[in-house]
Formats: sequence, C-alpha cells, structure tokens
Amino acid sequence: MTKFDEVYQNLVREIMTDGMVEFSERTGHETRAVVGAHFRLDIEKDGFPLLTLRKYPIKAFVAEQIWFLSGSRKPDDFLRDYTHIWDDFTNPGDVVTVAYGYRWRKHFGRDQIGLLVDLLKAEPSSRHAVVVTWDPAQDGLSTVKKKNVPCPYTFTVNIVAGRLHLHNIIRSNDIMLGLPFDVAGFALLQCMLAQKLGVKPGIYSHSISNAHIYDTHYDGANEIIKRTNDHPTIKLALPDNSFDRAEKKDSKLLDAIVENLIKQYNPMEPIKGLKLIL
Repeated sequence: MTKFDEVYQNLVREIMTDGMVEFSERTGHETRAVVGAHFRLDIEKDGFPLLTLRKYPIKAFVAEQIWFLSGSRKPDDFLRDYTHIWDDFTNPGDVVTVAYGYRWRKHFGRDQIGLLVDLLKAEPSSRHAVVVTWDPAQDGLSTVKKKNVPCPYTFTVNIVAGRLHLHNIIRSNDIMLGLPFDVAGFALLQCMLAQKLGVKPGIYSHSISNAHIYDTHYDGANEIIKRTNDHPTIKLALPDNSFDRAEKKDSKLLDAIVENLIKQYNPMEPIKGLKLIL
C-alpha cells in the first residue's frame, strides 16, 4: 500500500477498535472518535497523498483548491463547473459565507496567502507564516446550529532545510469522507506554495482534535480495514506557474493536474452508502 493508505487504514482501525462512542446532539448520530490524532507524510518520499483504498474524486478536490486560492465564495464562480460539494452550504444569495479561500484572502481585511508568500520570499526562515480561517466573532461557542463552520481552521507553513512544510490543524474531521479530501487538497496547496517560492515540498502534517466515524459509515470503515492495494507511489508533476494560474481560475491548469494524477491512479472500488452528515 502507499504510505497514505497505510496511515489512513491504521487511523480507521484505531477509531473502530478503540474509539470512544458518543452521541452528537447536532447531527442526531452516534460516532466513534479519538481525540488528538496526528500523522505526518513526506511528500517527496511518500508521494502525493491520494487515497487508493477506494476511489476518490480527483477533479473535485483540485477544483476546490483552485477556487480557494482565487478567494471566491460563490460556487457558481468556477467551482460548480466541476463539483457541487459546497452547494449544501450556500445562503439564499448562493454565497458560502465561510468559504475557506475567501477567509484566507479577504475576510479579515488582509490577504493572508499573499502576505505569506511575501514573508517567506523575504525571510524564508520565518516562523510567522500562519493562516487563520476561524473567525472568533462568528464561529463556534454557540448552540445555534449552522450548516458549516471551518473544520481545518488554521495552518502554518515553514521552510526548513530547503523544503516547504505545511501543518494543517483541524477541529473536527469526518474520517470516511472529509479526511482524504482535506489531505489531498492541502497537500496540493503545499505543492503550489513550494513551487511559487522555488523550493521543494516537504512534510505534510495533519492534526485533528476530534477524529470521528459516523454510525452510518461503520460498515464502510470495516470494509476499508480489510482492504489492501499494491499501488505504486503517486508523484505530482505541477505545471509551471500553478499558484499564479490558480489565482486566475485557469481551467487548463485544473485539466493538467487532473490528467497527471489520473494517469497514476488505480484505486479500488468505491464504497457505497457513504453520505455526508450535515
């Protein structure tokens, strides 16, 4: 198996074997959960973290990350041409009010991504390259039900030993549906930032406060635990100027990235019945 398949399968096994059972008042579902889950993947050595234990939609996470980097918060602006994954989270004006890319680039009155690039160009050893998605004025600390508040709520970027490392911190991760999508998307962001800054991608770190599997996904989780896939390491070859082209929502960039990954991707069969719990 690939390194990511192995890490993912071990986490699913840990949750199903040792996870604490709890009932979510918000969703009305039971979950099994572990707290403080963490793993690290070396993008150069371990390859691009694309799950092969079941088929995953490559075009969707690539389009999402390009949409994020553009700073948009309307799915009809590029994203909906490729995926409808954010349609359940729009308001009556067809706006995702907590769209990650909008939060990164516009919401707080500063372009955090642009400033991160400028900082690390000027001072590669800086440890101040922190991007925040969570808005304390709006998010959490309330029993009012909302369709969406940021799950990956902050990430840090460091250049160490000539490689760019990204640490993604997640308050809550749906392991069967959300985690593989988040890992692939943020690893793509890491690779784009590394290319933009003229360094190699390094270690992707993923920390989760609450790593959980919903009761309706238990059968699928048990199936994942049984699977094994002799899949070669996946290597991402980014087109030139990927970061700048993503900011401009370049559809040809999306096609090139997707084509590169699909040529290497030979996943196992999809697992049926995995529906998103809102």
